[in-house]
Amino acid sequence: MERHSPIVFMALCVWCWAFSSLAPSRAQAPAGQALGAQANPVPAPAPDPSAARFNFGGNAAEVPAEFMGNVPLLPVQIDQSRASFFVLDSTASSSSIDPHRAEELGVSGTRPAVLNLTGVDIPFAKLPQQARPDFGTQFGRAYEGTLGADFFQRVIVEIDYVRRTVRLYDPAIYKYSGQGTPIPLSFVNGTPAIDARLIEPKGKAVQGQFAVNTALDGATVVSAQFAEAHRLLVHWKTIPTFDPEIEAGPGETTGRPKGIYLGPYLAEDTLVTFAKADLAAVSGSQVAGEIGGAMLRRFTVVFDYPHHQMYLQPNSNFGKEEEEDKSGIAVVAKGATLKTFEIVEVEPKTPGSDAGLQKGDVIAGIDEDAAADLTLAEIRDLFRQIGHKYTLLIDRGGQTKQVPVEMRRLL
Repeated sequence: MERHSPIVFMALCVWCWAFSSLAPSRAQAPAGQALGAQANPVPAPAPDPSAARFNFGGNAAEVPAEFMGNVPLLPVQIDQSRASFFVLDSTASSSSIDPHRAEELGVSGTRPAVLNLTGVDIPFAKLPQQARPDFGTQFGRAYEGTLGADFFQRVIVEIDYVRRTVRLYDPAIYKYSGQGTPIPLSFVNGTPAIDARLIEPKGKAVQGQFAVNTALDGATVVSAQFAEAHRLLVHWKTIPTFDPEIEAGPGETTGRPKGIYLGPYLAEDTLVTFAKADLAAVSGSQVAGEIGGAMLRRFTVVFDYPHHQMYLQPNSNFGKEEEEDKSGIAVVAKGATLKTFEIVEVEPKTPGSDAGLQKGDVIAGIDEDAAADLTLAEIRDLFRQIGHKYTLLIDRGGQTKQVPVEMRRLL
């Protein structure tokens, strides 16, 4: 019998193995199915129709904001309409548009709408219409709309109070890369809240949960319930104040704490307003009060609603003292153009009362400037300047008079 050499035998074995690997087997795809395909393929998830759509396939956008004092407003187009300025309001349950503005733009409150911001489009199933009749009186400009919780849930929102910009990020791939500190966010009736420690003037620390309100111009508001429970007003020096932003109504007072801790950061030289009643935004809850823009402006702030997180990074405003009103008068905007600046409150024993100013007086000018050339925010800023002496042109019952008023520290 002829014997094959070992080399020939090994070659035959390799050839048989290679041929068998090409033959169909029970483990291979059945007829008609592509090689490598799964027998029961998992369908790709459908795209979220409510997700933000960033331009050019990106994942971030920078929006140039306007600020009313410490309150940011973003330019928003609705289905590519003319731009409107919407208040960025972390306490609003939903985004909405003013009914008059909606009529001007031809926007329906029942149809889908796309909000176009610089670099990103955000679809909404509908954009409700909601009026804010007191907004113009409080802020001195017409109200056009609000960006609320449903906006914050679709994008990561970063507010840069120094650069006066707002950056928006895709939450699906966002990862914080700043130098700030994460602060856990909880939600009370849909409103974001954080733990904070209020340091009383004599050093006692009181901890509470505070709603974070980007649409509040002031620094910190404490509810009457929380103040009474912790007897906060016993050792505080306070002055009467009037803040039309606080829905709890007039009769509040303002004091200066030793500081407020937000996470590891101690914010000093700040102000606290004590509301006369519970705050409407947190009514019926155990929330101690609200933290507003005058406190938030000390930081670059990131709101990450999807991950229940907020990031705070101190900026160049961090160590600056917050100045209280030094006039003793409260001014609001009225009239069709919101250029009628009316005095609605004059506190006793203040520069305003010493000068003889009265409730109902209208400020027609300050020094060489006509009131029509000023904004309500600018007038309020003037009245926070210590030692400044202004000559107010006052309209009282159709008669004008000049009244000198010198600012002085009240707190």
